[in-house]
Amino acid sequence: MAEVGPERVPGSHRGRGRGPRLGHRRPQTWEISDSDAEGAPAREVGTPARSSVGERRAAAKALRADQVLERLVVCVDPAVLEDAGSDILMEALGTLGCECRIEPQHQARSLQWSVVRPDPALSNVPQEGKAENEQEQLLLLEPQEFLQGAVQLTQMTDPPCSVPWLSPESPTRSHLAVIGLDAYLCSCKPSSQKTWPPKKSEEAQARVAISWSEVEEALVLLQLHANLDVLLVASWRELSQYVCAFTKALAQLPSKRFRDSQAFSFCTAGHWASGQQVTRDGSGLRGVWWRQIRQFNRVSPAVADAVVTAFPSPRLLQQVSPLNFSFQDQDLRCTYSHLCPL
Repeated sequence: MAEVGPERVPGSHRGRGRGPRLGHRRPQTWEISDSDAEGAPAREVGTPARSSVGERRAAAKALRADQVLERLVVCVDPAVLEDAGSDILMEALGTLGCECRIEPQHQARSLQWSVVRPDPALSNVPQEGKAENEQEQLLLLEPQEFLQGAVQLTQMTDPPCSVPWLSPESPTRSHLAVIGLDAYLCSCKPSSQKTWPPKKSEEAQARVAISWSEVEEALVLLQLHANLDVLLVASWRELSQYVCAFTKALAQLPSKRFRDSQAFSFCTAGHWASGQQVTRDGSGLRGVWWRQIRQFNRVSPAVADAVVTAFPSPRLLQQVSPLNFSFQDQDLRCTYSHLCPL
């Protein structure tokens, strides 16, 4: 009995101690594994959310000006390099960080900007933030060449349907640049103290075919009827500064368009002049919009409340015009009469 007792007591204690605990642990183990199996789909559901956040961050990074500038290509026509001052322009383009190519263009003496390397991260970005298919062109004109076209514009009785220097089939958005026009016009002015030989006087008369007032008239016609900007610069260095500024502006355009397409495009991070705090999650935007409405003349707090309630963002209010606005609500009718008086 003495030998059996010690063997039974430890064995019986172990059996009685483990039996109930094992019986209780198995359901818990089964429940844990079951919860793990249920948690797997939950993690799978959360994975696309994290991936979508990552895609949005990648798209926002791809829209940054420095990233767009790396994908921007500036094509320079070989005829531009024939001028001695073109070295200043090429040196300035080399410091921007964009790609510069020397390629024959459809228009001689022209520069063309295009984004030929689209970023794959922009697949989820709205069309407003993309600029892969947009092309800009800057055509360089000699002063005499520009004046000849300006004379044609000022002599037309009807609004011009085409521009003398550009092809109507060109898909690019064009701009004009003239170097040294002021100096050219000053050199063409006749002088009473100077006598020209017959041949030179004929050349001078051919050059002086338009006055400065007519040049201004031609500039206005180009802006109104052709939506064409003309840049008048005195030197190649001034032209290079404009080209660099224009290139940087093109790099910032996608991010600005994407920001304008958002609901609260008017808001940026930080404190506003009115002291309203705006956080990254959008808290405080309504207060900023309310304060901006209050800045209008004769806008009471009640009117501002009605506007902010009906139009939570400035773009929604901008989309409303007197033609399609419904005046069914008395408060909104009063609000609109204060903001847009007839």
